[in-house]
Amino acid sequence: MTRVSCNGVAETAGAASRCGTAACAAPRCRPAGDGVSVIELSTTVSEARLHVPTETVTVELRERSYPIVIGADLLADLGNRLRALQLDAKIAVVTNPIVGQLYSARLVDGLSAAGFKPTVIEIPAGEEHKNFAWLTFLYDRLLAARMERRSAIVALGGGVIGDLAGFAAATFLRGVPLVQVPTTLLAQVDASVGGKTAINHPGGKNLIGAFYQPRLVLIDVGTLRSLPRREFVAGLAEVIKYGVILSPELFDLLEQELARVLALDAALLTEIIRVACTLKAMVVGEDEREMGLRSILNFGHTLGHAVESLTEYKRFLHGEAVAIGMAFAARLSHGRGHCSEATAARVVRLLKRAGLPVEIPRQVLGRHLALAIEADKKVSGGKIKFVCISEIGRTLFDQLGAAEIAQSAMR
Repeated sequence: MTRVSCNGVAETAGAASRCGTAACAAPRCRPAGDGVSVIELSTTVSEARLHVPTETVTVELRERSYPIVIGADLLADLGNRLRALQLDAKIAVVTNPIVGQLYSARLVDGLSAAGFKPTVIEIPAGEEHKNFAWLTFLYDRLLAARMERRSAIVALGGGVIGDLAGFAAATFLRGVPLVQVPTTLLAQVDASVGGKTAINHPGGKNLIGAFYQPRLVLIDVGTLRSLPRREFVAGLAEVIKYGVILSPELFDLLEQELARVLALDAALLTEIIRVACTLKAMVVGEDEREMGLRSILNFGHTLGHAVESLTEYKRFLHGEAVAIGMAFAARLSHGRGHCSEATAARVVRLLKRAGLPVEIPRQVLGRHLALAIEADKKVSGGKIKFVCISEIGRTLFDQLGAAEIAQSAMR
């Protein structure tokens, strides 16, 4: 195995052992009243304490369909799972030094034991490195590793690594196989599923990117135990989002079992991640390129991205900024008569109970807020299809200008 760090220094390491896991049943769905599927929670609280099953969710995209495998202690078994994909032996594992120190050896040992020849490429941690300069660095290392069109890129890390490595996979040699191995809650339920890949531009976040689906997503819930609590809570914002926009059952579960979620109960985490991934897989299967239904996943993101941008991506984690955006969107929904005050209050209350910020920081409440909102890539004809809620589990769109949104935020 070859390791290339972010300073370009190459190292070598050997291979070790691997382990296996058992596959379990596919997700269970039922239609909701508005035609959007929601999930019937498959494990009761008492049952969840007994074991941690391995769950598989399928993203249905015809010939490009792929599985999301969720469970515990799965990293070492990645090599065995990749054998069925008929890949070239060379594999690039893209990670950052922090995640790499924790997990790359386990992953690499499993890949090597399965007959692959992995190269580890490290990118510095942080949103500020999701740019063209580090994409070029990654291209250079892929070329140096003599990667071919059937050589897979494995993204081992959070959303930054998933986005950057994913965009590299979409564009290197006009597309090579991509495998997502997300290690943060936010990446597990959002960034790794659905095929969005991107890098940032000085003009805005994720402005240069592509829709490029992975061949496999492998989610090992055990990686969440090494996650800083702030990062875990930030990821929980995206889980709450799925409940708000798609599933009253998930929202109810989070309200009732939040303490166990925050205590990192592995069985319960596996279940809520399965539910969140199933909900997103359903949306992506119906609207892969965000022409309609998939836009509801942007709930909280319009203001959230503006908050991130105006604080230079330094004050808030992505999930924290989205939480601020969701609280604002819930209040705006009530203010415009779309939902009851009680519904908006439920959303804000759960976010606060989870330890997430819900107030817009004063430093972004100024003339630059409208400009930051206008930079959103979802603006069309000067308007934004702003995602509002009518009740928990139901959404609607409100066509709003950036100035209208900014004015509402400043009230």
